[in-house]
Amino acid sequence: MTADDLSDDYAGAGFGGAVGFGTRPAVLMVDMVRAYVEPTSPLYAGVEDTIAPAKAVLDAARAAGVPVIYTEVVFGPGGIDGGTFFKKVKPLELFVGRGEMGEIVAELAPADDELVVSKQYASAFFGTSLASTLTALGRDTVIVLGYSTSGCVRASAVDATQHGFITVVVRDAVGDRDDRPHEANLFDLAAKYSDVVDSDDVVSYLEGLRA
Repeated sequence: MTADDLSDDYAGAGFGGAVGFGTRPAVLMVDMVRAYVEPTSPLYAGVEDTIAPAKAVLDAARAAGVPVIYTEVVFGPGGIDGGTFFKKVKPLELFVGRGEMGEIVAELAPADDELVVSKQYASAFFGTSLASTLTALGRDTVIVLGYSTSGCVRASAVDATQHGFITVVVRDAVGDRDDRPHEANLFDLAAKYSDVVDSDDVVSYLEGLRA
């Protein structure tokens, strides 16, 4: 089956409908940390080209007064709170304590008044107060950026949908170490769980809110 046949097959079965943006968004920056952009890191994914689109979305959100929430991965000594996930993915050892590879990319660093949620598992929602925070802020839409598409981005986007939020994944501001899982997961997210849109469309939407 070709890519066109696959798209036609899913569309014909009713998958991939667009939900659109809501009216009260938040931006979720998932694990946009140095480990994925530093060539010396075992988690290096070669995703530096996502930084500029992410920065454009970040700037537009801040200008519009839209909340921006970050996630980071932080494990206790020896990965004691990481369970089998920590055992399965050996490079997660980078995130024991607060090492330099766990620092958020400098160009995307949080402002002093922006929340950073620490997590130990793939989803930004699992074992954290994120859903409660978004609900308390009155948000109806979660705009997802970050790393990696097939891991923490996907898990967070699926959980955002399952918590009742309109979910938007920014195509050119998420990345993975290989295009194959990247594209496969974007396809699946777009088919079932979220709208997948370009950063230019997100920036235009956020600028519209500001206006």
